[in-house]
Amino acid sequence: MQLLPYHFIVLSIIVFSIGIIGVLSRKNIFIILMSVELMLNAANLAIIAFSRMNADMTGHVLVLFVIAIAAAEVSVGLALIIAMYRLREEINIDVFSKLRG
Repeated sequence: MQLLPYHFIVLSIIVFSIGIIGVLSRKNIFIILMSVELMLNAANLAIIAFSRMNADMTGHVLVLFVIAIAAAEVSVGLALIIAMYRLREEINIDVFSKLRG
């Protein structure tokens, strides 16, 4: 059985859906951050699948840039989480709503 680009698009939709469920249902900030990264990787997979369908390499280059930006986003996110843990001694998402006042 040969894998077609449509199979990768379906896989991308499934992985993106799992990421959305993780963001909406969890309160742990680490799980939310990992779910956002999962959604970003699903989008990368879809871009690569569409790029292969059109026999164009620009999608692959775009994905490399997105991966580089995602690495920077993760480092900033983890720095914020560590700073929040040092300040409040917990990492629930509800802690961020207490910062408004």
